[in-house]
Amino acid sequence: MFKLDFKILNFSLRCRSKIIGPARYTHNVGNSVKPASDLNRALVDFSNSGEIDEAGQLFEKMSDRDGFTWNTMIAAYANSGRLREAKKLFNETPFKNFFTWSSLIYGYSNYGLDIEAFELFWQMQLEGYRPSQYTLDNVLRLCSLKGLLQRGEQFHGYAIKTCFDLNAFVVTGLVDMYAKCKCIFEAEYLFKMFPDGKNHVAWTTMITGYSQNGYGFKAIECFRDMRVEGVESNQFTFPSILTACAAVSARDFGAQVHGCILSSGFEANVYVQSALIDMYAKCGDLDSARRLLEYSEIDNEVSWNSMIVGFVRQGFHKEALSLFKKMHARDIKIDDFTYPSVLNCFASNIDLNNAKSVHSLIVKTGFEGYKFVNNALIDMYAKQGNLDCAFMVFNLMQDKDVISWTSLITGCAYHGSYEEALKYFSDMRISGICPDHVVVSSILSACAELTVLEFGQQVHAVFLKSGGCSSLSVDNSLVLVYAKCGCINDANRVFDSMHTRDVITWTALIMGCAQNGKGKEALQFYDQMLARGTKPDYITFVGLLFACSHAGLAENARWYFESMDKVYGIKPGPDHYACMIDLLGRSGKLIEAKALLDQMVGEPDATVWKALLSACRVHGDLELGERAANNLFELEPMNAMPYVQLSNMYSTAGKWEDAARVRKLMKSRGIRKEPGCSWVETNSQVHIFISEDRGHPLRTDIYSKIDEIMLLIKEAGYVPDMNFALHNVEEEGKEIGLAYHSEKLAVAFGLLTLPQGAPIRIFKNLRVCGDCHTAMKYISAVYLRHIILRDSNRFHHFKAGNCSCGDYW
Repeated sequence: MFKLDFKILNFSLRCRSKIIGPARYTHNVGNSVKPASDLNRALVDFSNSGEIDEAGQLFEKMSDRDGFTWNTMIAAYANSGRLREAKKLFNETPFKNFFTWSSLIYGYSNYGLDIEAFELFWQMQLEGYRPSQYTLDNVLRLCSLKGLLQRGEQFHGYAIKTCFDLNAFVVTGLVDMYAKCKCIFEAEYLFKMFPDGKNHVAWTTMITGYSQNGYGFKAIECFRDMRVEGVESNQFTFPSILTACAAVSARDFGAQVHGCILSSGFEANVYVQSALIDMYAKCGDLDSARRLLEYSEIDNEVSWNSMIVGFVRQGFHKEALSLFKKMHARDIKIDDFTYPSVLNCFASNIDLNNAKSVHSLIVKTGFEGYKFVNNALIDMYAKQGNLDCAFMVFNLMQDKDVISWTSLITGCAYHGSYEEALKYFSDMRISGICPDHVVVSSILSACAELTVLEFGQQVHAVFLKSGGCSSLSVDNSLVLVYAKCGCINDANRVFDSMHTRDVITWTALIMGCAQNGKGKEALQFYDQMLARGTKPDYITFVGLLFACSHAGLAENARWYFESMDKVYGIKPGPDHYACMIDLLGRSGKLIEAKALLDQMVGEPDATVWKALLSACRVHGDLELGERAANNLFELEPMNAMPYVQLSNMYSTAGKWEDAARVRKLMKSRGIRKEPGCSWVETNSQVHIFISEDRGHPLRTDIYSKIDEIMLLIKEAGYVPDMNFALHNVEEEGKEIGLAYHSEKLAVAFGLLTLPQGAPIRIFKNLRVCGDCHTAMKYISAVYLRHIILRDSNRFHHFKAGNCSCGDYW
């Protein structure tokens, strides 16, 4: 800052007295006349003490103003940000010199007005005034603050042309400019080519540049070189090197820097203390950080914030909250960095009352308008699953950024509100916010769960068009969405394009192959995964066993099941037992399935009993089926599936009274069977059908198409399977009822509306019935269409009269 002190003033007055003689008396105060030197001295005092209005009043009363008077007032206005008044005096002064130009340039630079500052810098030269090293430093600092690399390079060129590139002061400014503009190697080059005798400012600038650009180890090396050169560090050097140590978790070196701080006497500096606490906390040494905070003489919010963040990162949420309470009790300033750290404690620890208390404090202290705080509130409520509160905070925000949208959308997707996630993603795009890889990954996962292929493809296209850098999480989600939507070839293409793969990538593809009837390919991918050095996890084995179960690969399944614990130390869970029991049940080996069930270490969960019950239904084992159903009645009392299956088993065995008893029990408990429905997505719209549905706008065309379909597939050899028809209607009614099942209505709609040759994708909430499964094979052959049917269990790819499941459906 251009402050005029008495040394400058006296020097200026002595120089002037040699040129123009003794000071003249120019201003009357009362009956006395004060010399111009006294008035100028008073003007400087007012300026340096920040009393700008008083300085202005004195300036206006001075009848005889010299160049020193004008420059003092222009500098005072410029330094205080009153740039309009400074520019007015600049235009009026008859004594314009180098100092006049520099004062105004400094003012514009200091307040970020780059256009005005740069224009003055070039205009100054046109009028014959050569900028000094300080003027050049001002504009370079402005380039640093605003990241104006091209302008900075122009000033670098000017420095070379005017030989200022040999000036240590200017070179330090250039190093800072390049470092702040993310050109760390250019900064490093200039630093190494530095004129002899680098001072502590130059070294600190380079260390800070390394630290801010993520080159922590280079910052440490630079600090060591500085020590070797014998240059002393100061209160600016130490925070920068400590930040670098924190970034690379160099706790031991940070402790050595701590020793340097103690020997240099800077341990009481508030910025150094805060940096030390932050370093220890980020390096996981919370005990050292806490001791420093306890012995600190000054309660500084930066130090307390660093300590709270350290506790949160290490998972010590109770300690973080306790520290926050102490901070509040001691009236230490709580700012917009404190609240997000505290709110993060509640994201994983669902303590709604305390969370809302902190929210109330945020409103009370006036921080509800801060974007950083609001984003943390949305993230906390979303992670807790309290989406209503998250929506409330989000809707009240005036200025939403990508973090605001991402926090909300990710929370919706994580807690199963997939439709809401898709809605808010669409709103985000309409608002002009470009999605990042985090929100894209989340929304693709939501698309996978909803099996909305077209929306997922649009998200994929938007991400590619935006030029977003590919990330492992996005690529994994793409593999998942294409696999779950039955596009296994597209999933393979994404997989092949990936440069980096992890266990999630391989598992998604293995599971995708398994669900799409490519069991042997799933096992081949598993072998490739092992060959690449990736170890399988719990979910990988679920995919493998599922693949074996639906491909009838019993021996492979046994080997994988046994290798889990023996080779990889992974204890089989209920999901793995369910797959094995399902496989054995499909093979008719119910005795082995029962033996495996009895071997389980823990109690079987609902997944295991459902697999066993389904196997018993297929093979008519009523006794074991009753055991499975009774266990499901206890584990999932409101689930209709075991009631319906047991009732059907009794009916098949001719035990009508038992069947009626089960249905009566189901009715008395208020349990209703989930109605079967199928849906087709076309032109980003989802068309839903239920059995004998007459509510669709194209119902007439659909039912006409059904009549055509049934006629043609019967000619091809299709025979309705009455085992899947209602029992309380006549034979003709049974056949009509089968023809109007929801999946048949959906395929008729697809044949009517989708282009010739396009695959027909149908999704069903329940398992496809045997009659519809047979009908789909005939339809695919008669109409030469690829029909992809995703039921509650797996994908069925019908082509040319065959199904990918090999009839292991």
